[in-house]
Amino acid sequence: MRKLIAFVLAFTVAQTFGAFELFGGNDSDTASAGVGGYQLLKQYFIDGDWRFMSFVLVTLILGLAFCIERIVTLNLATANTDKLLSNIDENLKGGNVEGAMEVCKSTAGPTASVLYEGLREAKRGPEAVEKAIVAYGSVQMGLLEKGLVWISLFIAIAPMLGFMGTVIGMIQAFDRIEAVGDLSPSVVAGGIKVALLTTVFGLIVAIILQIFYNYIVSKIDGIVNKMEEASIALVDVMADNNVFKN
Repeated sequence: MRKLIAFVLAFTVAQTFGAFELFGGNDSDTASAGVGGYQLLKQYFIDGDWRFMSFVLVTLILGLAFCIERIVTLNLATANTDKLLSNIDENLKGGNVEGAMEVCKSTAGPTASVLYEGLREAKRGPEAVEKAIVAYGSVQMGLLEKGLVWISLFIAIAPMLGFMGTVIGMIQAFDRIEAVGDLSPSVVAGGIKVALLTTVFGLIVAIILQIFYNYIVSKIDGIVNKMEEASIALVDVMADNNVFKN
């Protein structure tokens, strides 16, 4: 469900930028009216030739969909570890390991899941707890990083598609020179303009997705650090409350 919502949001963002108007053809009034940066950007997108720019647009939509889905998921996965550990400590002080497990089960996020797995192994001693935490922590980290490979792929593909449009545009320009037999600027200007615009927008898409990618990675690092700190603190809390001696 989150992926569907993310795709719809990404589609809406792309439509807001007016990119889908490229299928409607050129609007010469827009470029000549002394408009602002938004309209100028939209007009350049249209001028870049929909056959090339549509591929860049699809890359932007898919990349944004994965980015939005990851950001929503990571925000939902963020938990107050101090409060969680405090609630666990209160239950363990009364010897209520099951109550501590229920606290983890009712708390969303990977940190609570990892601590729950550690509490499940309480009867087997601290080594078993640490082993369970490490093993399940790796599983949770893999879930947090889900989708990053696709975002990286779109970051790499976007400028490549732009460069492909550049090469094709230059080929068209030379074809016109060959057909006309003249090297005047007016003959090759159209092809060169398409070539440059596809490159620019391919790079813009890659930059946008790279910014989101770095934010997501930093968010994951923050969650993992809190998860590791909470895991270490859990073992200390269990030892302080003599859980391993029961």
